Amino acid sequence: MRPARKPNTILQNISIIDIAEDGKGVGKTDELVLFIEKAIPGDVVDVEVYRKKKNFAEAKITELKKASEFRTEAFCQHFGICGGCKWQHMLYDAQLIYKQKSVTDALQRIAKLDLTGLVRPILPSEQTSYYRNKLEYTFSNKRWLTNGENVEDNLEMNALGFHVPGRFDKILDIEHCYLQADPSNPIRNQVRGYALQHGISFYDIRAHEGALRNLIIRTSSTGELMVIVVFAHAVEEQIEGLMKFVADEFPEITSLLYIINQKMNDTIFDQEVITYRGRDFIYEAMPTKVDGTDVIQFRIGPKSFYQTNSDQALQLYQITRDFAGFTGNELVYDLYTGAGTIANFVAGRVKQVIGVEYVPQAIEDAKVNSAINNITNTKFFAGDMKDVLTPEFVAEHGKPDVIITDPPRAGMHPDVVNRLMEIEAKKIVYVSCNAATQARDLLVLKEKYDVLNIQPVDMFPHTQHVENVVLLVLR
Repeated sequence: MRPARKPNTILQNISIIDIAEDGKGVGKTDELVLFIEKAIPGDVVDVEVYRKKKNFAEAKITELKKASEFRTEAFCQHFGICGGCKWQHMLYDAQLIYKQKSVTDALQRIAKLDLTGLVRPILPSEQTSYYRNKLEYTFSNKRWLTNGENVEDNLEMNALGFHVPGRFDKILDIEHCYLQADPSNPIRNQVRGYALQHGISFYDIRAHEGALRNLIIRTSSTGELMVIVVFAHAVEEQIEGLMKFVADEFPEITSLLYIINQKMNDTIFDQEVITYRGRDFIYEAMPTKVDGTDVIQFRIGPKSFYQTNSDQALQLYQITRDFAGFTGNELVYDLYTGAGTIANFVAGRVKQVIGVEYVPQAIEDAKVNSAINNITNTKFFAGDMKDVLTPEFVAEHGKPDVIITDPPRAGMHPDVVNRLMEIEAKKIVYVSCNAATQARDLLVLKEKYDVLNIQPVDMFPHTQHVENVVLLVLR
């Protein structure tokens, strides 16, 4: 027989002194650092330890003895289960404090930088709800049960919503989401209702069976709307019926598309996209001047990358451009250019922009975005950054005056960092969504570069994520 499980350790009167990168509160005992779910600085709590390592443990609150002055009521009924907005229970001003602290801590601890006078106050998001322009929902026949529900009670087990943290096969059925403005919520709820009414099966990720797999909704500041229904093993009548229903119920949809994905994973980048009604893209618009003039358009397709907070994306790009301090004669390299958003945004202020990106489809989007805005001083190249950015590439296209780099969360490959050290551009503007990996790269770059300006930007309210822009100037 398996030995009886030891009861979890209960610790009392733990003061929460900080917050970790994953959003958990941090407390301490004489022996352990504690990472505590849903705890925020200033709380005093009793906790139950559910996972213990040598020097730290993870725990959950059993009793809130004293509430922090930063604590507030979460506004979403799904808070605490969904995992999408882990800081809803913390006042927004406090969120900004700890986001800024996470940036400065990483740059001091990892990059060993003296930040005196360098870090600007974090730029808050004007919208703290309904700020996303894209959401992806998942269909599942294994709904996450809540509020004491039991599977034996003959409950409806189909769900359309978000993954429960740590459970790839469990989906929380979402009634109302505060991340994306309507008609996002009505579309999701109506699609779910139609599928249930007409007996269309929801996907079983373990058995890889079922008709409906994903629902993707994209909105734009121009008022355009894209809806993508991803089917798995659906029959033609089910596809036609659901797509016609969505088209009739929501005539405001600009781009109504569907995909049949029977692969073992959810990625759609290698899948054919079928246009049911309208165009196969929508337009996003962004002013390139402070007064709102000289608007640049971006064409967003079903596979395109675009910053999911449109308003803050404008702020981020303006900061990037202002840090670079263009005079009009610069050759700029835009590394990890994506769909060429930053490249096209700054093109009107420089001599030429060379964009490099790993994803070929994104490079095609970048070229289109230049063409529709009559931008003629951009060139784009697809390939792995460490393989493309060679001495031969620089010799052919010219040594850049400014390098803008906006890598994924993992930061830049060490070979790319070393290449930047060899190129010795006068300025580097480093945009990052992960201050820790950014700091790791800055530790190397600071051997030749001085850090002159740092601007954190909040792109995702109620989460622990924060963007950061750093200006480096060659000594």
